[in-house]
Amino acid sequence: MSRRPGSSTSPDDARVTRALADAVGRPFWTDRPEVDLGAGAAPLRGQHSVDLLVVGAGFTGLWAAHLALDDDPGRQVLVVDASGPGDGASGRNGGFCDASITHGAANGLARWPGEYSTLHRLGLEHLDALVADLDRLGVDAAWSPVGELTTASADWQVRDLAELAELLRGVGDDVELLDGPATRAVVDSPTFTGGLLRRTGVGTLDPGRLVAGLRRSLLERGGHLADHTPVSALRRHGTGVRVDGPGVSVQARQVLLATNAFRGLLAPLRRAVVPVYDHVLVTEPLDRGHLDALGWSGRQGLADSANQFHYSRLTPDDRLLWGGYDAIYRYGGPTGPSVERSEATERLLCAQLLDTFPQLDGVRISHTWGGPIATTTRFCLTAGTRWNDRVGWCVGYTGLGVGASRFGAAVALDLLAGRRTERTELGLVRTAPVPWPPEPIRWAGITLTRRAIARADRRQGRRGPWLRLLDSLGLGFDS
Repeated sequence: MSRRPGSSTSPDDARVTRALADAVGRPFWTDRPEVDLGAGAAPLRGQHSVDLLVVGAGFTGLWAAHLALDDDPGRQVLVVDASGPGDGASGRNGGFCDASITHGAANGLARWPGEYSTLHRLGLEHLDALVADLDRLGVDAAWSPVGELTTASADWQVRDLAELAELLRGVGDDVELLDGPATRAVVDSPTFTGGLLRRTGVGTLDPGRLVAGLRRSLLERGGHLADHTPVSALRRHGTGVRVDGPGVSVQARQVLLATNAFRGLLAPLRRAVVPVYDHVLVTEPLDRGHLDALGWSGRQGLADSANQFHYSRLTPDDRLLWGGYDAIYRYGGPTGPSVERSEATERLLCAQLLDTFPQLDGVRISHTWGGPIATTTRFCLTAGTRWNDRVGWCVGYTGLGVGASRFGAAVALDLLAGRRTERTELGLVRTAPVPWPPEPIRWAGITLTRRAIARADRRQGRRGPWLRLLDSLGLGFDS
């Protein structure tokens, strides 16, 4: 859904200014009274001893704590986080929950063709287990197995969707290729010229409710949480690990690092991922007239098939969420409040939203925000251990962490326990992605790639020499 030649809306359009006039710069998911995040867990100070210390209270860390208690209900599990509830990617995403653990079938087949049938099956089994756990733990995350519609707005994208449809049918997915009128009958936009409807293996949920529910359930089960407790160093100590931060020291038998896009405490994590900032808009609740104008009665997740792509969905209270396109990497990979907003990107996204859905002219944007995506050079998770399985990790979900983070938590716990499982035998787990190069090469390479991706979209999808080189090396950067 890149803006088509001749589109009437620009980032400087007065309609964009009006739409954004009252927007607040906070993530919508965690800015609602019905999402009870509590007052947050008190910071930890002093000296402590636990069986398992989890660093990072996002989805990976919270799922890891729950799965660890499933293994051993008497285990002393402590989860610490440098910030507050849902303040990282777990509270800032679009709420798409996909079964894929390889960032889609195309990426998985390209990298692990011999084991992709296993990866695909494990992904579907994992999604079923995640949904079952929500029920078991009493977490109302508004899970809805609505499927996903991928749209085309150019001839080359229609051709790409036809190829993708054959690939997905080949692995057993329930998909339907749609022409322009059939696509617009699902969701109405004058820009849509085709689509691919995927009915299985993907749905939507409410990430704010998921964060709140996992936290509440963890405390009820005897786990422990500490917010605003940054840690800065870890070292081997006796038969375990000592983790230190300002005013706090924790002796743990084992440590699981779930820091994802934020600076890792070990060098392998810092080389494996870079933080890319994705930006999102959410409208005010849509009235019946606007909803009828959109169609969208199936409430499917929505994405487009450009290289610089958008994603969109309806929230449980009938707002339209719109994000993606302008993935931003800043020199040195900073994270935190200073890089979470970009007025230029917010205006661009709003203009593109109005181009795609002109029937929403006059609708106000209520929330804008940015969030960090942990990106690896192979577009999907990486896990490992150090120090004789005293420290483990899983990071790098590259935008599909809402679902894949539970799988990553299970992998990291398997590795820490020294368990040889079907998960740990995967090539996905046993091999690491090519590390990102140091600065300034990292910034230069990502900047060049972003420009090449935008150029490919302008040239009917034709990938230039730089992108073809990265493809041949199995490397890349995704919007």
